[in-house]
Amino acid sequence: MHDIQDPLNLYDTAFSSRFLLGTALYPSPQSMLDAIASSGCNIVTLGLRRQNPSNRDGQAIWEAIQQTGCHLLPNTAGCKSAKEAITLANMSREIFDTPWIKLEVIGDDYTLQPDPFALVEAAKELISQGFNVLPYCTDDLMVCHKLVDVGCKVLMPWGAPIGTGQGLLNPYQLKTLRERLPRIPLIIDAGLGAPSQAAQAMEMGYDGVLLNTAVAKASNPAGMAKAFALAIEAGRQAYKAGLMVKRQTASASTPTVGQPFWHQPCNRG
Repeated sequence: MHDIQDPLNLYDTAFSSRFLLGTALYPSPQSMLDAIASSGCNIVTLGLRRQNPSNRDGQAIWEAIQQTGCHLLPNTAGCKSAKEAITLANMSREIFDTPWIKLEVIGDDYTLQPDPFALVEAAKELISQGFNVLPYCTDDLMVCHKLVDVGCKVLMPWGAPIGTGQGLLNPYQLKTLRERLPRIPLIIDAGLGAPSQAAQAMEMGYDGVLLNTAVAKASNPAGMAKAFALAIEAGRQAYKAGLMVKRQTASASTPTVGQPFWHQPCNRG
């Protein structure tokens, strides 16, 4: 979905779509292309290790991605140290000819949770080298502050561990991030499994959603991409319109003043 009147601004670049889509795990390059087209996204991610255009195995995927005309966001998926991530980021910049990088430094093999210390270290170094760093992080407020302090102009906190489809496991902390970092674009990255979860994130005031597995592993990836695009747009519109304040007690939606007497409550007594 595109709204040129309400662009997503990342590193001084405006995008009409708030949906970012990954390019791994699809059953075929064509199904990936169909999903990208249905999503209306402007940004696609890819990992150099899995889709290196210099390797024959990744050539078909790379050629398909080039056909989309989407903005490319390479990632450092699979890296487990700051040094490894910095090296892979530089290789990606050379091969894909872009300073943009989705920075991932994994600290735990079971949850694929980012290593906060290595993440901040790598972000600081890459920003000093002129990269536009979009760090994949947890919802930890202090880590997010550190990433902003070293120069990150966008943050990508997880909703849940990668590929779990659990949705927004910690809404309180995610709301806190939104409130405490009001001028930093925040994109939910990882853990979403249903369009309703994406809408929930956008209703909180998040600026965008990045996902992969929920679309790529759907029975109909293109159909699911469309569903997520609609949910993201609906959530954004709801946030802009202003959600009603939750109440503990009921409040009649239809007033009695001015109604015919037979619609008004009886006074018995």
